[in-house]
Amino acid sequence: MTSINFKRQIADSVDHTIERVTKALGAEGFGVLTRIDMHSKIKEKTGKEIIPTVILGACNPILAYEAYTANPDVASLLPCNAVIREVAPGMISVELAAPSGLMRILGDAKLTELASEADTRIERALAAM
Repeated sequence: MTSINFKRQIADSVDHTIERVTKALGAEGFGVLTRIDMHSKIKEKTGKEIIPTVILGACNPILAYEAYTANPDVASLLPCNAVIREVAPGMISVELAAPSGLMRILGDAKLTELASEADTRIERALAAM
């Protein structure tokens, strides 16, 4: 784990990996709230090309509620992002935000401790893929 995400590479397509990530996160209580096809937006707005990259905004409402009621500043760090990026033909990098890494930004020990449950769920989702 880096300080802000859990990462894994898998042999698959971007679209199928998005389905797998969504299902694995769902099994851990996270729903996907947003989807940004970053490569399409970059192309649309700048005319430049980047590798296929999709960002999913995922949230576990129960854990988000607990974090928000503990410290409303956490709203700036929600939802947790899942990045699906094609790093080579047929090879996909899946990067799931580590909630505890994000919570450390706020310097709130209670939030960082609370985020450890979310870390566990996200790590299980990544392993289940």
